[in-house]
Amino acid sequence: MSKQTFLKGTMILIIAGLITRVLGFVNRIVVARMIGEEGVGLYMMAVPTLVLVITITQFGLPVAISKLVAEAEAEGNQSKVKKILAVSLTITGTLSIIFTPTVVLLAPKLSTTLLTDSRTLYPLLAITPVIPIVAISSVLRGYFQGKQNMKPAAYSQVLEQMVRITLIAIFTKAFLPYGIEYAAAGALFSSVIGELISLLYLFAMFQFKKRVKIRKRFFQAIKNGKDTFVQLMSIALPTTGSRLIGSIAWFFEPIVVAQSLAIAGISTSLATKQYGELTGYALPLLFLPSFITYSLSTSLVPAISEAIAQKKRKLAEYRLRQAFRLSLVTGGLAVVLLYVFANPIMLFMYGSDHAAIFIKVMAPFFLFYYFQGPLQAALQALDLAKAAMMNSLLGAIVKTGLIFILATRPQLGIMGAALAIVTGIMLVTLLHYATVLKVIQFTIYTRDYVYSLLVMFISGLIGTYVYHHLFISELKLSTLFVSVFITSFSYFLLLLLFKLVEKDELKRIPILKKMMK
Repeated sequence: MSKQTFLKGTMILIIAGLITRVLGFVNRIVVARMIGEEGVGLYMMAVPTLVLVITITQFGLPVAISKLVAEAEAEGNQSKVKKILAVSLTITGTLSIIFTPTVVLLAPKLSTTLLTDSRTLYPLLAITPVIPIVAISSVLRGYFQGKQNMKPAAYSQVLEQMVRITLIAIFTKAFLPYGIEYAAAGALFSSVIGELISLLYLFAMFQFKKRVKIRKRFFQAIKNGKDTFVQLMSIALPTTGSRLIGSIAWFFEPIVVAQSLAIAGISTSLATKQYGELTGYALPLLFLPSFITYSLSTSLVPAISEAIAQKKRKLAEYRLRQAFRLSLVTGGLAVVLLYVFANPIMLFMYGSDHAAIFIKVMAPFFLFYYFQGPLQAALQALDLAKAAMMNSLLGAIVKTGLIFILATRPQLGIMGAALAIVTGIMLVTLLHYATVLKVIQFTIYTRDYVYSLLVMFISGLIGTYVYHHLFISELKLSTLFVSVFITSFSYFLLLLLFKLVEKDELKRIPILKKMMK
């Protein structure tokens, strides 16, 4: 099984993440064009429930598996790898058997009472079968990531989106005549089939490349896996706690928003539409660059775990700095492009720029979010998942409280929810950063951060000037592409000018290395 370096593994995940996010946006555009803001609102109201149940079912095991497999590989202990897989599959399989029927039974009550819109029942039921599928595939992804072989996980993500994009228009169009709630359910069911195909691919890769025979003496591995279970739980429980807090907060988010907007005097139909604009249009675009930080986080856990296991603390510090640098550079460009071109991007994607105001208000603060993933991964790798959990808890409490306080004000409404979300993001990121600094002492180069803000400001001005002055004619997609390209190119040149990216660092990226020879 081919093992990649930290940077190469990250690049593989970044490329796959980019393809996945682009395909994901095509899916969202299709859904939005066919069922509108209200349909997207129904779609997005069902998703947090699913994420909450999947978080409970996974039990934080993907991160724990990745960390322990990386350490076992460093020790050359294949029997331990087998125990890790056997125990993990038993846990996730059992939990999925419990929670899948539970969601089906509770869906009617959840849709009518808590979400205040009975039409969310069908999307909830449609997405439920994905729970056991994701539970098993997450174990296999954690195994490959622990082996520091990112290709199977990366390819499976792309495959899942390709299947989904093939089916989503068919299902949505087929169910639309019955109502937007059925169309939203059809769109979500395409995700189930996509995840199933992804799981089958991961299983095939596991069978082809495995070095341990998981079926042989499976029950004996479970019986003798008490120590492995304890090790998994020591990482998984705090990790689950951290993710569970985020998932519970997201689960309650549409409930609190719906109740708050009702207090503010906004009708159920309009509240669903506004929530769809915020969470279905604006937030996915703001979260788009996170595929880079997700890739960094995925590679960072086994990379730092391996370095710590081999007592190479300087290497762990160096890898964390690499992650920070890439997060700062890519996140800064994303903030500039989203802020400057929010309106035309929304118009071309969804035929409406109503959600552009959310992007303009939230984009500058999302720079904190792009740092959050690598920071949390570092905490997990350093056995500080409990600290990450407490940070997430505090952020979730503050966010949920602020949503209720701000969204109930008629003058703010749904914008109050947007402000509460970015406040929670900033708080958690700063708390994670402070916690990491207590363990890994690395130099903070203030110059880099000041220059990065300056680069963002200058390239933003360039983008605004290019878009509004050089292209005076009617709004065209080609105009937008050229404006984005000029802004991005200016940003890249400024990075080199201020020496925020060195040529030696560029040469470490395989594709650019060939170009610079």
